[in-house]
Amino acid sequence: MKYFFLLVITLFSIHLFAQQKQFATDENGKFIYYKVVDSQKINKEVIIQRTKGFVSSQKKSIKTVTKTDSSIFAKGTLIIDKTVLVVGHPSGEVNYNLTVEARNGKYRFWLTDFEFIPYQRDRYGNFVATTNVGISLGRKVDKLTASQWKDIQVTAYSKVEKLAESLKTAIATDVLVKVPTKPIETISTKKW
Repeated sequence: MKYFFLLVITLFSIHLFAQQKQFATDENGKFIYYKVVDSQKINKEVIIQRTKGFVSSQKKSIKTVTKTDSSIFAKGTLIIDKTVLVVGHPSGEVNYNLTVEARNGKYRFWLTDFEFIPYQRDRYGNFVATTNVGISLGRKVDKLTASQWKDIQVTAYSKVEKLAESLKTAIATDVLVKVPTKPIETISTKKW
């Protein structure tokens, strides 16, 4: 009877472990996060304007590369944290490319070209990049580091999902778009 319960718990945990979401792959075999959003109430210009507002609000982590009247191409960085019990520290960063294309009534965006750059503690106790060359996140690794690499991929996917949700929210609402206001005129008592 106790072996039966052990078997049920093992199968249940394996089933839950298999539920983790992973990146899809594109036609080149690279990881990609791709979404098409239907927004019938918003036209193309407003979508591009709100996307520009989102990118400018995230200026520490996302930099615009090119802009056209219907698309924006940007490069960004996500910090991957490693947490052991209570203490956490950055284990590396993931560089990615963000593309947003808009049409009237809908838009699509995708994040691709994920590259991981590992961090290492320097002599001053700061975590810095060990190299400037990134390792493709879709790369196959050996058995020894497979579990760490899988954790990095899962963490990167969850951070990309959060970024995508915040992008969708920014485009759906006009919170980030600043309406130009007329500057307040100062009253001068010397001139009249």
